[in-house]
Amino acid sequence: MPKKSFDAIFMHLATDLAFRSHCVKAQVGAVLTKDTRIISIGYNGPPAGTHNCDEEWPEQGCARDARGSCSLALHAEQNAILYAVKNGANLQGATLYVTLSPCLACARLIFSAGIAAVFYQNSYAAYKGFANDEGVDFLNRFGIPAKQYELVE
Repeated sequence: MPKKSFDAIFMHLATDLAFRSHCVKAQVGAVLTKDTRIISIGYNGPPAGTHNCDEEWPEQGCARDARGSCSLALHAEQNAILYAVKNGANLQGATLYVTLSPCLACARLIFSAGIAAVFYQNSYAAYKGFANDEGVDFLNRFGIPAKQYELVE
């Protein structure tokens, strides 16, 4: 039986992590790696110690901002990056695996953190009904390959 690639393993882990999310609208997971080692993980949701949307507002979730996004939540990639930085990890050259392509704000953070590549499973633009994936376009324009990754069982 052939061994799974690290890309497949990390994307499967990101998919599993998404189930930890307390968001009632979308569950997103992220895995941050370097040299085939996991640096950090994350999933979308409010900052630790604040609210759990699925517990406090199980029907509608938390309030929405002007673009229809959660007003309380950090995105999965933000949580993974923040935890890594908080613990002193060097992100230069790291790879990010995420179940939903980065939004523009997350793409700027990914670029600024020195992350070298991004693999995503689903399109943020398709999920939100936008014309294009601004975050993916931003990353690719500035030399960080952001590619859709199709999981094969």
